[in-house]
Amino acid sequence: MARSNLATVPARRPDPTIVRCAVYTRKSTEEGLQQEFNSLDAQREAAEAFIVSQKNEGWQVVADHFDDGGYTGGNMDRPALRRLLVAVESGSVDCVVVYKVDRLSRSLMDFARIIEAFDRNGVSFVSVTQQFNTTTSIGRLTLNILLSFAQFEREIISERTRDKMSAARRKGKWIGGHPVLGYDIDPKGGKLVINPEEAGQVRTIFALYLELGSLSPVLQETERRGLLTKRWTTEDGKVRGGQRMSKGTLHGILTNALYTGMVEHKGSLYPGEHERIIDQRTWERVHETLRRNGSDKGATVRNKLGALLRGLLLCVPCGAPMVHTYTMRKSKRYRYYVCYNAQQKGWQNCQTKSVSAQAIESAVLDGIRRIGTDPKLAEAVAVKALEHHSRRREELNDQVAAERRNLRQLNRALAGEAADTTVDSGARFDRMTSIQKEIEATERRLAELTAERNLFDGERINADDLHRTLAEFDPIWSSLSTQEQEQMIHLLVAKVGYDGRSGKATVNFRSAGAKELCQGTIQ
Repeated sequence: MARSNLATVPARRPDPTIVRCAVYTRKSTEEGLQQEFNSLDAQREAAEAFIVSQKNEGWQVVADHFDDGGYTGGNMDRPALRRLLVAVESGSVDCVVVYKVDRLSRSLMDFARIIEAFDRNGVSFVSVTQQFNTTTSIGRLTLNILLSFAQFEREIISERTRDKMSAARRKGKWIGGHPVLGYDIDPKGGKLVINPEEAGQVRTIFALYLELGSLSPVLQETERRGLLTKRWTTEDGKVRGGQRMSKGTLHGILTNALYTGMVEHKGSLYPGEHERIIDQRTWERVHETLRRNGSDKGATVRNKLGALLRGLLLCVPCGAPMVHTYTMRKSKRYRYYVCYNAQQKGWQNCQTKSVSAQAIESAVLDGIRRIGTDPKLAEAVAVKALEHHSRRREELNDQVAAERRNLRQLNRALAGEAADTTVDSGARFDRMTSIQKEIEATERRLAELTAERNLFDGERINADDLHRTLAEFDPIWSSLSTQEQEQMIHLLVAKVGYDGRSGKATVNFRSAGAKELCQGTIQ
């Protein structure tokens, strides 16, 4: 390259006859970086060879290496680039050499900022494969044209990839992403095949939701049975999943149209290539219950029969949840809580069987009244209840923040794949579709967690409400709606255990000092 590539020599240069050249290299993905001679090495070799050709002009390579392996050129969030800019600002570099312009940046705005920093510090910029001079107006115009096309190419690749993914979904194809519970990925091709054991777990979750009517008791039952999330191994050997389920996980399973043999894309469903796990009738019944729960935050399902202990009551002999039900005799309704094991597997499988709803609820209310007669104990329960609310709120905030960080990382990875034109387009498309699938799954989890957090905030009761209710329990309790009564009990009570063998109910409050306060016998 001609000598005109050099900018005006800065006054701070220790030796005006020496041009200190920093070589910057970049690759969008980490693929192949473990090889003995990789793309970064090839870029550096070409740049150093060019610098050697300018030896008569005093060009020398600086000792520091500025290599960004696995970083997109769509933004400036790159460690080696940051170090390079620091070196430019400190005056330890006179010229920056790259193999190709888009190695430095694929964003026109970012590139303008970088060049501005170079100019401010009297540093010139050279591309080995594209001859231009950044110190002249025509050189800047040429450079901006090149960057405009580089950015245009990146955006076109992204649009083309999204179009291909949309077309694949409309044809019902699996286009990658996290495996879901109930299915495995066919090793012969990108198709989903049913995992019989996991499919049984999915059917169990749907059946439990139809039986129990809300997510909380279903979550308790999945924990009791030891049901876990999908466990799989990534291409690089990392084991993912296999964790305890959360409400968000359960909601995601119950709303995943894949289980009906369909593929969802932009709000529309298309017939998939995979077999269904859940029949249409079950799917419709579950979604009707979800809609009723969602319309009034679950109040209709949870409280239409006044089931104050739904999700809290457990059977002591077998550890199963006790579900609310009723019978009609001569137009009069009698409410009960029934052991889930006894209901599903037969009365001989549990010694508790059932208990009068009015009796067990009265025992819990008596325990709360006892708290109200002891000011110190009432204060402790109020504080612990609010601490529990605060901890859960923080947990949800942390989970939301983690999913948002993951989403940002996935978007950067997708931009990096779109920007990297050094690899085969087919392989790049496969990776981009996989990343896009992960983005969509992450967005669903984020939406579920945000909805749960909003629901949780809506159920908050402040300390004044707790103190007043505990001190004047009976008159205020009778003035509360069924939903408000349930909220109050869930704030105060962690768990209620009923032992049908002895007829005793144990109420575990959310204060350590009040645990097992109530030991009453139900006749």
